Amino acid sequence: MKLSFVKMQGAGNDYLFFDGFTQEIKDPASLSVRLSPRGLSVGSDGIILVLPAESGDHDAKMRIFNADGSEAEMCGNGVRCVAKFLYEERGVKKDVLKIETLGGLKTVGVSVEDGRVTSARVAMGEADFALSAVTKTPDAPELIDRPVRVGESTMRLTALSVGNPHAVSFWEDIENLDLPRIGPAVENHPLFSERINAEFVRVISPTSLDIRIWERGSGETLACGTGVSASVAAAVRLGICKKNTRVNVRVRGGLLAVEVTDDGIFLTGPCVTVYHGSVEA
Repeated sequence: MKLSFVKMQGAGNDYLFFDGFTQEIKDPASLSVRLSPRGLSVGSDGIILVLPAESGDHDAKMRIFNADGSEAEMCGNGVRCVAKFLYEERGVKKDVLKIETLGGLKTVGVSVEDGRVTSARVAMGEADFALSAVTKTPDAPELIDRPVRVGESTMRLTALSVGNPHAVSFWEDIENLDLPRIGPAVENHPLFSERINAEFVRVISPTSLDIRIWERGSGETLACGTGVSASVAAAVRLGICKKNTRVNVRVRGGLLAVEVTDDGIFLTGPCVTVYHGSVEA
């Protein structure tokens, strides 16, 4: 049996999107492990299932599986692409779409040119800085710019959840950072019981950041919408960036924009269809 998919990317964060309205994907974790390796298979940061919503008031539900088969709560770039998928592939011609995720309901506004969605703005919700949000440990204190021993070195980390867990660290030089060594050490640090996504941030100005991202279950990725959102939220908390101000964030795959407001975090960025394909189930 063949399964159809659409490969899409947002600022280089690429996934294979499967229409769960019209086909059954019986083992998505194994499928993601099989299809994600670059150079050996289709290649992606994972797969995303676009499924019928549990509520009749919503447009769809998304499930995200990382390259290692683990399931993620949310993906900011992925949910923008789901909105594009719904608009273009399923004919849901709405300016605003409501998409269910394990990280909560996300509202996505789309920008359309010549019948195609070119970019989208996601209401990401509020940042939760309680350490219990990223460790599942009740009544834990916050971890805000605190020194943490990671491997053979010590780095300052700020931990928070934006629907999934993140640890943000600010660095002078991220280009020469040994991310294949440091990334896994942060991801698998015993402080974080569910593993964690790690962001390494260079401050260019109060409205401009440069970020490298180590995604839990996928390794270094060209972009991560939740990671970018968490990084700006951490920068606002530390007084580096300001609320109600657009912050441009350079990731390896392009440019994203984040605003932290009293109503939550808003992420804006591109969503691109790469190609349509099919695989044997």
